Amino acid sequence: MAESRHSVTPRVLVEFLRKTPPFNLLDEARLEPTYGRWVIDYYPKGALIFKQDVTEVTHLCLVQKGGVKVYFDTADTTGTLRDFGGEGAAFGALNILRGNRAELNVEAVEDTFCFLLEKEAFLELIASDPRFAGFFLEGLHEEMVCATYSEIFFERVKGRRQESLYLFDTQVQEVIRRAPESVVVTTTVQQAAARMDQLGIGSLLVRDTAGLIVGIVTDKDLRGKVVAEGLDYSVAVETVMTAPVRTIPARAVCFDAMLEHIRKAIDHLVLEDEQGIRGVVTAHDIMVYQGAWPLYLFREIVSQRTIEGLYDLSKKAPLAVRTLMEEGARPNHIMRVMTLLNDSILNCLLDLLLAQMGPPPVPFCWLSLGSDGRKEQTFRTDQDNALVYADPETNFERHAAEIYFEALGARAVDHLESCGYPRCKNDIMVSNSRWRQPYHVWEHYFDGWITSPDPREVASATIFFDFRPVYGDRSLAERLRGRLTDLVQRQHMFQIHLAGECLQSWPPLSFFRNFVVEKDGKRSNQLDLKSRGMSPFVNFARLMALRYGIEETNTLGRLQHLSENGHFRPEFCDDAREAYEFQIHLNLIHQLRIAETGMPAESRIDPAELSHLERRTLKEAFGVIDRLLNLVKQEFPSVM
Repeated sequence: MAESRHSVTPRVLVEFLRKTPPFNLLDEARLEPTYGRWVIDYYPKGALIFKQDVTEVTHLCLVQKGGVKVYFDTADTTGTLRDFGGEGAAFGALNILRGNRAELNVEAVEDTFCFLLEKEAFLELIASDPRFAGFFLEGLHEEMVCATYSEIFFERVKGRRQESLYLFDTQVQEVIRRAPESVVVTTTVQQAAARMDQLGIGSLLVRDTAGLIVGIVTDKDLRGKVVAEGLDYSVAVETVMTAPVRTIPARAVCFDAMLEHIRKAIDHLVLEDEQGIRGVVTAHDIMVYQGAWPLYLFREIVSQRTIEGLYDLSKKAPLAVRTLMEEGARPNHIMRVMTLLNDSILNCLLDLLLAQMGPPPVPFCWLSLGSDGRKEQTFRTDQDNALVYADPETNFERHAAEIYFEALGARAVDHLESCGYPRCKNDIMVSNSRWRQPYHVWEHYFDGWITSPDPREVASATIFFDFRPVYGDRSLAERLRGRLTDLVQRQHMFQIHLAGECLQSWPPLSFFRNFVVEKDGKRSNQLDLKSRGMSPFVNFARLMALRYGIEETNTLGRLQHLSENGHFRPEFCDDAREAYEFQIHLNLIHQLRIAETGMPAESRIDPAELSHLERRTLKEAFGVIDRLLNLVKQEFPSVM
């Protein structure tokens, strides 16, 4: 159809390329020399633009208006769909790079106009910019993901401030204002207090006689240990100091320092590097730069002395999602903060309940399951929890444990509901006696699921394989985790059932107009990001972690371990991590918008709401899911 080709007006071309990846990555200096090497061509509906194994590819094709479908034929089948493409879709790049004929059929599904760039000009652009080349050579590109994050920040999350990226970009050593001050262990409390007052500081490091740092004394130590306990001011600071000191690498970002302040419930962190101690950073130092969230909320939670006081505080926690997103947080940051806040609420609640009820008759451990067990909760979802307690030694102890934990479970679940955590629709909660059992019963549960797997039970039991301890005697959970990890590695049939569960949900094929296109060509106007996008990553990471004896429950953490332990190529795991985290981020934006209207959060999105870049990135993510699931098929060929 070369006779229908016409030159392109530069203005029209520039407007199109500025909004079309990856050409929008190129500056004017690289694009301008190509303007005279573009033409535009018209293809009526049904026209075959590329014919498989026949067409010599002389141009890169960009759909300017209209749409195409991409399919292939084999000796056994014809018309197997590979993709649909609308405005901005590119085809022919790999054929040009490989120097071969068209490997697929490309057909116009409606009257279509394409911009065509000469092969030589395209190759010159490939050679000029690695980001541009990577778009066509790689599966999921960091440049594209970062560009999509930026678009989401600026277009959808209102009020973001560029300077607020401080929390995630700034090293904590940049926050310290002065070199650390220290005293020897024999310094008296009175001398230390006078030194702090003279210097206008709130802490002093403590050195032993050899000059090594052995502790830290703070103004809080002086108030809490000296004044409150009536100690003599002449006692040495080693009597009241905190030891050992809590340290953090000086090059850690402020976000990690903030999490340490929350996790360890301490005000002072000592910064160190290869040269030694660099300084001391306080929670106040971080808050001065970062603002009220989420340190202030955490402090309010841990200072509560009544259960009812937690109700309103816990309902503030999801508000931190918007603040963190405005700060430039990626999903992993947000999930880590929300996990700490949720855990803090639960720990405070159980502390207060045990103070009311008295000590339990036997040690116990509260378990979080599902997304909370994976540390992947953001907005509130149903409660998913369980309780394991030490095997009672006598009938009296057994009866006492049943009564105590029944009361604890009922009260805790009720209070969590009042805190804004809905009850589980499937009743997987501590208030259900089935999920509140002694250790040997939990062993029996997991032994049954693993050694005699039933496909229906495996599907419902996967929530329990993501458990993590949150409160109480963690050794009970650690023993249980070690037992099931060892058992799964020896039970190939259970792994096959898990693999079958993985292969139940394949991703869509692509997007066309405002529709999601399935692999059979069917279209719908809704995409469930949770079941079709995020769950395949969760299921894959769980399967492979259990197969290789990895005890981590977080999906990103599991993928990291699979990479570091050499089970899969690092590039493969990096692609999976990027694709999974991007979909979580897109889902967060969607749920945030819904939550701010007062509606319950859900994961179904309308493709019409997505930008061209978001669709492109999602499509690449679908390709990563295909790679994951095909790998499962290779590893478990007996799965149908």
